[in-house]
Amino acid sequence: MGVVLQAEQRWVCPNCPVTARTVGQPNRFHDCPGLGGFMAPMVLEGTDCRVTAVLREDYVGGEDVRLDADGRPVTAVETRGGDGRNDLAVFAPTAYLNARV
Repeated sequence: MGVVLQAEQRWVCPNCPVTARTVGQPNRFHDCPGLGGFMAPMVLEGTDCRVTAVLREDYVGGEDVRLDADGRPVTAVETRGGDGRNDLAVFAPTAYLNARV
């Protein structure tokens, strides 16, 4: 029987001082105080990227959306890599059903 070795990964957030160390975990998210408490991805230590909140640009109406500290609706958190790659963590509004019997 062989031994499977998994390397330790060190995760950082470019917007806050949060760090983490994991083994065998493909990605890591946290509630980022630097982005107003929104769930944001952590990146591998040494990764050249920016992580930013994307404001919602359309009409909100009565939808249940996530708001930043200034009361503006946020639709996603975007990670832009220095190598040109982009990733999004999207916050879709939650649908509710009001059923009366």
